[in-house]
Amino acid sequence: MKKVIVIGAGILGASTAYQLAKMGADVLIVDRKDKGQATDAAAGIICPWLSQRRNQAWYQLAKAGARYYPILINELQSEGETETGYAMVGALSIHEDLGKIEKMEERARTRKEDAPEIGEITQLNERDTQEQFPLLLEGYHSVHISGAARIDGRALRDALIRSAVRNGAVLNEGDAKLQYESNCVTGVTVGTDSYSADAVIVCAGAWATQLFQPLGIHFQVSYQKAQIMHLEVAEQHETGSWPVVIPPTDQYLLSFDNQKIVIGATHENDIEDYDTRITAGGMQEILNKGIALAPGLVNSTFQEVRVGFRPFTPGFLPVIGNVPGWAGLITANGLGSSGLTMGPFIGSQLAKLALGMELDINVNDYDVQKAMENS
Repeated sequence: MKKVIVIGAGILGASTAYQLAKMGADVLIVDRKDKGQATDAAAGIICPWLSQRRNQAWYQLAKAGARYYPILINELQSEGETETGYAMVGALSIHEDLGKIEKMEERARTRKEDAPEIGEITQLNERDTQEQFPLLLEGYHSVHISGAARIDGRALRDALIRSAVRNGAVLNEGDAKLQYESNCVTGVTVGTDSYSADAVIVCAGAWATQLFQPLGIHFQVSYQKAQIMHLEVAEQHETGSWPVVIPPTDQYLLSFDNQKIVIGATHENDIEDYDTRITAGGMQEILNKGIALAPGLVNSTFQEVRVGFRPFTPGFLPVIGNVPGWAGLITANGLGSSGLTMGPFIGSQLAKLALGMELDINVNDYDVQKAMENS
């Protein structure tokens, strides 16, 4: 039985550990429970098909991630994990400019040719758009994508960890440090305890740089702070089946059961020292943009703000694979704001890589060397 240690229990590490445990590996998960973990704060929209990003390597990864979700959720449900935070509720991509709506629909129909999971594509007028999400400002047209979904990152991570543990994985809360001899990583230490492994997979997101430093590797990962607000609307609204809302700005609206609406998020760069404070300016930005989109939120009840750090690697493209020059060391990072879309699928690929199995992607497109500088 192959021994594998996964460092980091966000969506990426949790899904990697889940897949490894299901495939019979001896799995240890180590996580420090740092404040600001991206997954702990994130609520995501699974709808990559409308993106205007031109990087095909990014799009292929996002598309594969969206396609993989129903498979994963069915697996978890078969194991009794019904609280995954996932629901295929569809998405409304809204705009006041009808010409932009028509281009959006055209893009969606083109992409449906190799992504049938996009589902039905429907252009909606102003009245029908507002009927789908009654809190919206009047005047928006939309393209409705039936195959889109929303996800609560915290709920899915917890379901993956529970299932991994049921399948034999061990979860250890602590500060992992890499053990190595020459250019071979042999395991980790956690406090005074030492654990050996055939492979160590680093899924540490915004904190990866400090893990690699003792090896003489300067791993280039930056992070962007996101503040995300949770509100509760009046009881007459049955929000659980409302579609997610994708506006032309950098904000979003997601609805969950029990009258919960999530709005966000801020995109704060140049943050020092993992600043997890909830700020007045961040809250103001979220509310100003959110209420401008959906004036019906003005009388909602504030519940909480969550803070997370989105990790980015150079070129804003994830890196995935074996760490060059080091045996027994694998990593993935830089998922950015697409972490919930891509994370479970990338976890399945990391598990296969650790076990010497054939992958479903060309890892050369996500070369880890691009994020490395030898010091």
